[in-house]
Amino acid sequence: MLKRVLGIFSNDLAIDLGTANTLVLIKGKGICINEPSVVAIQYDKRGREHILAVGQEAKDMVGKTPGNIKAIRPMRDGVIADFNVTEMMIRYFIEKVHNRKGLFSPRIIICVPFGLTQVERKAVKESAMSAGAREVHLIEEPMAAAIGAGIPVKDPNGNLVVDIGGGTTEIGVISLGGLVISKSIRTAGDKLDKSIIDYMKKNFNLLIGDRVAEEIKINVGTAIQLEEELVMQVKGRDQVAGLLTSIEITSEHMRDAMKEPIKEIVEALKLVLEQTPPDLAGDIVENGIVLTGGGALIRGLDQHLSNIIKLPVYVAEDPLLAVAKGTGKALEEIDVLQQSAYED
Repeated sequence: MLKRVLGIFSNDLAIDLGTANTLVLIKGKGICINEPSVVAIQYDKRGREHILAVGQEAKDMVGKTPGNIKAIRPMRDGVIADFNVTEMMIRYFIEKVHNRKGLFSPRIIICVPFGLTQVERKAVKESAMSAGAREVHLIEEPMAAAIGAGIPVKDPNGNLVVDIGGGTTEIGVISLGGLVISKSIRTAGDKLDKSIIDYMKKNFNLLIGDRVAEEIKINVGTAIQLEEELVMQVKGRDQVAGLLTSIEITSEHMRDAMKEPIKEIVEALKLVLEQTPPDLAGDIVENGIVLTGGGALIRGLDQHLSNIIKLPVYVAEDPLLAVAKGTGKALEEIDVLQQSAYED
């Protein structure tokens, strides 16, 4: 009874705490925040930390800050790399959304990668509790992605989802509201960006940063050979001459640049398929594989995976928001939450 009363007077929240972006949903209202997971910290003369900016404003400062300001990504490879800054970020988003309209602190469900250790799970929970949550529940990313992609997770059928985020790729076989097999690898958007940075340095002697690498991936990145090559001008610093320069790259360059991380994702997918029980494997042959996350938007990745594993592969509708939407639905449907959330 008390929980029901508290729920009436607070805005319960769902948070997709991603390496690249953090999305916050209010129960019954949908997504209200979709910002990069970046915090700009300013240090005063005594060395004390103050939040200067959070989200897009902070991301715009990456690589451009003076000595007393640091733009920090507190999440790395899907886990908390900086506990204090993560807590600051969660607190900022909670206060921005909750706006003190509720009389009580919110209940929060947070989406986390499948591969988190007990210590890492505890760190996520403690961050949210310290930031002002009344209760904190965790849901694993493959389950949230499947729910958000519209897969009927409670049915007695096997479904396979591959969520390629910023820090991790989550692969899960789902049936009867639970994860039958799941695998999390730390090869995803960030590693694709790094492979582009390394490729540009090795093949063109050009030094570029994370932001430019991400722009290249979005604009000309591809997993397959395109009928018509895409072209992009890239600016950076020549590591030999030390001068600023601009070069032209193509989608074929990027296919070559990203082949190793994509190969790692393929190998992880093969491993999950090998471990899938025969009855569920039959369902997956029929239902195919669903791609979610930002990585699902890489040109031709669905076709590339399908060619290798000989199964149909589909990109979910609005793949960038699938995990966040699934986390929000889990908050609204307590039976799904109880089956799929991790509880201590």
